[in-house]
Formats: sequence, structure tokens, C-alpha cells
Amino acid sequence: MTAQAQTIHDFHSHTFLSDGGLSPVELIRRAAVAGYATLGITDHCGVGDLARIVGTLRADRDAVRAAWPEIEVWVGVELTHLPPEVIPQAAYRARELGAELVVVHGETPVEPTAAGTNRAAVASTLVDILVHPGLITAEDAATARENGVFLELTFGRGHSLTNGHVARTATAAGASLLVNSDGHVPTGLLTPEMRWKIARGAGLSEEEAARALERNPQRLIERLRARGRSIA
Repeated sequence: MTAQAQTIHDFHSHTFLSDGGLSPVELIRRAAVAGYATLGITDHCGVGDLARIVGTLRADRDAVRAAWPEIEVWVGVELTHLPPEVIPQAAYRARELGAELVVVHGETPVEPTAAGTNRAAVASTLVDILVHPGLITAEDAATARENGVFLELTFGRGHSLTNGHVARTATAAGASLLVNSDGHVPTGLLTPEMRWKIARGAGLSEEEAARALERNPQRLIERLRARGRSIA
């Protein structure tokens, strides 16, 4: 697999509904023009703003879905800076309100995320991705594997400082990796070349990079589609 052969899958991005710079519709349009096949919009949430964010994202996504069928957009949330003990309840509420994708803001090295957040996220079968998990432990990576929680290699500034550690720890534990942008502005969108550099720069072999960039995203997409079919 080469950078040029990649399909762009990105499950972690933000709009001006939280701290991004674009509206949901503009983000979708820019991602479609950039060649994205998959976009997860995962604005930062606590508990009180879940309904507002999920409802707005679903309405905007549904309004443009038929016009731009080349991109598959998943409505999600990033549960951010919650006390670890609240994460299971918040993930359940997010799903109840219609979030298709639930990610948790991990213990990045550049923010004061509460200790125990990584553990609470990977212990929940309602969480899809633990994003920028920082200095994740081998034990938590093993729990992620057991519960099917994907771990992120990120393009995000500062968050990417521990990509190498995440890659090594996840690989040793058999946990599944994804490469995401954590994009907040137009320049945060990924290209095939940058995705490849993130994966290889984290220390993944070519085969491991191909798994993180193509096979693991397809596994997650199939999970999301199956979940949607079961709800319907």
C-alpha cells in the first residue's frame, strides 16, 4: 500500500459547534472536495450539550447527504474532560440521543485530562475510539483490544507527541489503531500523504500502517453501518 493508493477515512473532526472554525456543512463540503470517503464529526461535549450538538449535526448531515454521496459522514461526539466515572453514563446518553460515533478525549500530554479517563473509556463497550490517549498503559491498551475500542494516532498539534508510544503499546497489546486528523480548521484536513507519514512516523511497519489506514477503518465502518441497520 502506498500513500497514493489510500482512501481517506477520518473519524475525528470538529466544527464551530465546539472549538472548530467551520460549520458542519462547510466541513463536509471541504472534506468531500479533498477526496475524503469517510468523515466522523465529533464535536466536544459534556453532558448538557449532547442533544444540541447531536441534533444539529444530524440535521446538517442529512440535508446534504443526497447532494454529496461520495462522502459517508458519521455524526458523533467527543466526550471531553469529564470525570472518568461520568463517561459510561455520558456515552449511553449520547447513543440514546442518536450519536452514531462516540469518542473520548484521552489523556493527551498537553491538556489536564483527568487521570483514569483512558481506563474509563476503554472499559466501555459504548465507546468507539479513545483519541490521543497520551502515555496509555499496556493494561489499558489490552482492555481496548478486549472491548473493541480503537486507539488513535493523531495529526493534532501537541497531541501527536506520544504517537510513537501509542503505536508501540497498542501493537504489543494487539489493540487496533486508526489515524485521524483531530481537524479544527481547513488546513487540518488530511491528505493521503500525511496519513501515511503519521502512521510510518509513529514507527509502524508498512503492513501495520496499511492496517491502521485501511483495514481498521473498514472494520469500524462496518460496525457503524451494522449498528445503524439494527436501530432501523
